[in-house]
Amino acid sequence: MGLRRVVVTGLGTINPLGNSVGEYFSNLDNGISGARLIKTFDTSLFKTRFACTVEDFDPSRYGIERRELRRIDRFAQFAMVAADQAVKDSGLDLSRLDLDRTGVILGSGIGGIRSLTEEIMGYSAGGNIPRFSPFLITKMISDMAPGLISIKYGFAGPNYTTTSACASSSHAMGDALNLIRLGKADVILTGGAEAPISEPSIGGFDSSKALSTNNEQYRTASRPFDATRDGFVMGEGSAVLVFEELEHALKRGARVYAEVAGAGTSADAYHITAPHPEGEGAMKVMRLALEDASLSPGDVDYINVHGTSTPLGDVAELRAVKRLFGEHAYKLNISSTKSMHGHLLGAAGAVEALACIHAVRDSIVPPTINFQFEDPDIDYRLNLTLNKSQRREIRVALNNTFGFGGHNSCLVFKAFSEAK
Repeated sequence: MGLRRVVVTGLGTINPLGNSVGEYFSNLDNGISGARLIKTFDTSLFKTRFACTVEDFDPSRYGIERRELRRIDRFAQFAMVAADQAVKDSGLDLSRLDLDRTGVILGSGIGGIRSLTEEIMGYSAGGNIPRFSPFLITKMISDMAPGLISIKYGFAGPNYTTTSACASSSHAMGDALNLIRLGKADVILTGGAEAPISEPSIGGFDSSKALSTNNEQYRTASRPFDATRDGFVMGEGSAVLVFEELEHALKRGARVYAEVAGAGTSADAYHITAPHPEGEGAMKVMRLALEDASLSPGDVDYINVHGTSTPLGDVAELRAVKRLFGEHAYKLNISSTKSMHGHLLGAAGAVEALACIHAVRDSIVPPTINFQFEDPDIDYRLNLTLNKSQRREIRVALNNTFGFGGHNSCLVFKAFSEAK
């Protein structure tokens, strides 16, 4: 008996480009920047004073009671809302679903860091008597997002969080794929959530020289492949996808967005923050993902690259693409949607998986915006989809995500056909 096939039947998102999937896709297509000045704390002493933030977010619209909000960190609120959208979009009938075979696996890099920050700063200012919220731990730990979702719907299948820095949600999706393939579950809500816009996040990444400090041009500061790029722009939000076993989906007449054809993982084994300069781990993870999908490099039409807008990372990843794909690299579309929604850390892979599915389903490649100046270390014969989206048929799309510590993940999405 072979591995079971897995398809995507539901989508949900809250991110800097929109509070729904439709709004997100529209802003992707039109090359909109989600960068804004940070308003949640005083940034006057920080090197970076902007981020890609979620606007007009009211979780009470999605069934989270206001009295419950003080018990749930913002990252988990994002996840619950995205899950609500995805469940509704999927058309799942919960009364007929085997809840023991329905799970939730989400990724998050740093979980409830905002709640932890608020509690520590409150304690520091409050004297010698420790006064911590009884909900601090459950707000802080990153596994609470899938936990809350499982409690809401009664999903009693596989339930946990993956934490591997910026590769977290992609590892979660890879795990969901394999558990369904192996018959351990029929349906899994998967993706990621992050709400990192806080003093220690901005300050810590600033100190490590990872963030852009282009405060004067913050709207265009995320500029992958541009010679003037100076670091990534932090983002927040969540994306949740419903992964479902194919026969289970067809039996209930579900709409299928795309097939999840394969996943790969690797490690750079090189440095805690810098990528391997020749993209060794990046090349390996793409190759492994394609092998897992029983596809060749020549089958790929689009790569949503990690492309964070850092001087080293962008060059190394494109070197990996050229090494693996050879002459076919010049026939691909490549883009970094982080130029628009920023870098959502542990949730990056999930938000960018939606962009890949949009490309496959709607035959449109989202752009890499904010490009002006050529970098002598980058080969611009590659189609980097600069500044404007491009129409073309996309049968196979790769989604790359890489994290501090050398963690690499790649997912393969392809146009759905009932034939194998």
